[in-house]
Amino acid sequence: MKKLPVLLCLLVLAMFGLVACGGDDEGETTAQTTEETTATGAGGGGGSTFAIAADPDGALAYTEDSATVPAGEVTIEFDNPSATGHDVVIEDSEGSELAATDVIAGDTTTATAELEPGDYTFFCSVANHRDSGMEGTLTAE
Repeated sequence: MKKLPVLLCLLVLAMFGLVACGGDDEGETTAQTTEETTATGAGGGGGSTFAIAADPDGALAYTEDSATVPAGEVTIEFDNPSATGHDVVIEDSEGSELAATDVIAGDTTTATAELEPGDYTFFCSVANHRDSGMEGTLTAE
């Protein structure tokens, strides 16, 4: 009977040890995420992210009209907080479409493109949005 309290104490201590380890892993994940975000914006290698948002008030505009990403696989992360439907299309200098997100309103979506070093155009393909200025330049380095 005297062994039961000792075993319970050991079990409680082991649980505290596991919780403490879980917190360390979470901290490492946060540090890795911050490092990866910095690397994607700074022109590192490998997969990167092109985060872009539509004007939250529904104007026919993105929040950015230019961006630079590392060449290679690029994930387009598009956020459209407005009720007006928008998308993001990437095309090369010859006008060939390389990637496109879904048209969304009040939502987020992603798409992936393989980009060689160079300049690309991103735009909204919804009727008249590009003609109204909803486009920009994406440079892959």
